[in-house]
Amino acid sequence: MLKNKLYNMQYVDNELITIPPHQATHAHAFASSHYDTCKYSLSSESLSVAETALSRKERNSNLELYRVIVMMLIVAHHYVVNSGLMSAMKEEPLHIQSIFLYLFGMWGKTGINCFVMITGYFMCKSHINLRKFMILCFEVYFYKIVITGIFLLTGYARPSFCTIFYALVPIQSFGVNFVACFMVFYLLIPFLNLLIQAMNSKLHLRLVLLCLLVYSVIGTIPKIPLGVNYVSWFVVLYFIASYIRLYGFPIRLSNRNWGWLTLLSILISMASVLFMIWLSTVFVDKNIPVFWFVADSNHMMAVVTALCSFMFFKDLNIGYSKVINLIGASTFGVLLIHANSDIMRQWLWQDLLDNVGQYGRSALYAHAVLSVIVIFVVCILVDMLRMRFVEKPLFNKCIK
Repeated sequence: MLKNKLYNMQYVDNELITIPPHQATHAHAFASSHYDTCKYSLSSESLSVAETALSRKERNSNLELYRVIVMMLIVAHHYVVNSGLMSAMKEEPLHIQSIFLYLFGMWGKTGINCFVMITGYFMCKSHINLRKFMILCFEVYFYKIVITGIFLLTGYARPSFCTIFYALVPIQSFGVNFVACFMVFYLLIPFLNLLIQAMNSKLHLRLVLLCLLVYSVIGTIPKIPLGVNYVSWFVVLYFIASYIRLYGFPIRLSNRNWGWLTLLSILISMASVLFMIWLSTVFVDKNIPVFWFVADSNHMMAVVTALCSFMFFKDLNIGYSKVINLIGASTFGVLLIHANSDIMRQWLWQDLLDNVGQYGRSALYAHAVLSVIVIFVVCILVDMLRMRFVEKPLFNKCIK
């Protein structure tokens, strides 16, 4: 049956088309007579074409589900670190609510690693054109200008040079500003692809191991300062994800084993945070960084957890889900909306949700979980509306 279906397809100008019914009979007869001599060509080339067309239409939802989970973890991280809660938690680090919040908000930098690895996994076999980059820039500028404009028009924020400047020029820093660094990293992808295509698997693996040694192993050792910005670290993650896509992981493990390794890495990460919390009570005057092993993104457990979880979700067989894929397509918009600016952070976490005011109340746990879910859902809906009524009409009509 597959053979007959493939005979009714042709590949014209990079598009898979179906032969009309009145031509299908002649095509089938011709193909049948030449099947033995063309068997290899049909089984590899035509099947590859069919699979390519199918993957473009119905990409499996495993990594899109992963993207959704990762973005929710990033929102949870911002719930803790952008709201002023950290100051209250440091005063009583062993309080049960402090421990909950530390564990609840510890996954932000790990999430960044996961998000960039997904990009690297797909883009190492794709290409960037002007249209793709313009769509990315439009999304960033749209939310910067619209959200800043809303705050100015409602009187929540006062007009100032800095407010206007950062709305028009959203690149604030190339050190740890995710959006700015991601845009620069995005422009580097064509050059990175040329580099990885010029390397064989052994050279590629050596490069990955060297980068991990310098950035992660040495970078996690205290008292050894390592000047890392997100652009250079994203490049390292791109090397890792592209190696996995091109050659697979060097050690073959089943998906079930990757699941166990993911769980183990999560437990070790949580144990490291608990240990650092205890250490901060012993050396009170030393300002112990509680998230040391999971933040910044290059630190050991942030990398290990991201890698194990990525390998698990990469081969997780959940099939195709239109809903999951639609939600996954708007996850970057969630970041651009809820972490839009310092004004947004103050309004969202301090004025609207009053995170610090919830500390010490029994409702804190529900408040934290529901806040993350509601923010995620609202931002997803807003971005879907933007894509449907703004982005698609604009780029379909004006930018071909």
